[in-house]
Amino acid sequence: MPAPNRRVSPPQRGPARVLTRPGRTRTPATPPPAGPHPLELAGLLHELSARLLSAEGFTPALDRLAEFTAGAVPGTVRCSVALIGEGAPVSQAGHGPAGAGVDALQYAQGTTGPGLEAARTRTLVTVPDLAADQRWPELAEAARAEGIRAVAAVPLDLPRAEVGALSLYFDEPGAPGPDRLLTAMALANQAEVLLDELRRRDALSAGATVDHAIGVIIAQRGCGVREAHDVLRDTAQRLGLDRHAVADRLVTAAARNA
Repeated sequence: MPAPNRRVSPPQRGPARVLTRPGRTRTPATPPPAGPHPLELAGLLHELSARLLSAEGFTPALDRLAEFTAGAVPGTVRCSVALIGEGAPVSQAGHGPAGAGVDALQYAQGTTGPGLEAARTRTLVTVPDLAADQRWPELAEAARAEGIRAVAAVPLDLPRAEVGALSLYFDEPGAPGPDRLLTAMALANQAEVLLDELRRRDALSAGATVDHAIGVIIAQRGCGVREAHDVLRDTAQRLGLDRHAVADRLVTAAARNA
């Protein structure tokens, strides 16, 4: 028989049990989300799509994109959009009470800056303090005068040979937090798809206008299709206008005189 007071060695004791009382179980704390709530972000993307696709043309859509982004990303005092096409001037729009001078230096005068840098490198560019950044000293005075401190420039890349940037300006120093950057990048990605669709629509509309103008020239002059195209081309060169602009004027005049 075993001794009555025999001790059991630790390996023979078995696993220890943890006793819990009903209603007292603790659950680990859930960490806060690293960015905007998915439902909130989905709502922003849906609203952006509706606003841009209902715009009457590409240029008004750029204005709407700048206005919408300025209101969608907290702390933004200005949002600017710039697109650069091959052999074409910069298409630019902005919305906000401050930062127009910084935009003018970058895009109107061709000075380098975060927006142009993002467009050139196609990478995200963040500037914690634009007034003190050594990369763009030309922008420092304008930034201080308008109270612009931090900038985040998100690249835009349209399939139809255009690059650019969606730039957000802040009046507080320090790069915007990851949640704001995530929202801005999601809006920029959606805008790329929407703007490309609007470019496609404009191209179809312009082609239809040219075809209509060719028909007007044929009816007025009694000439053939090739000669009508030559007339439209020569008229555009003489006036120093784009062929589509001349076609639009011709169609408008023909409708007015009909």
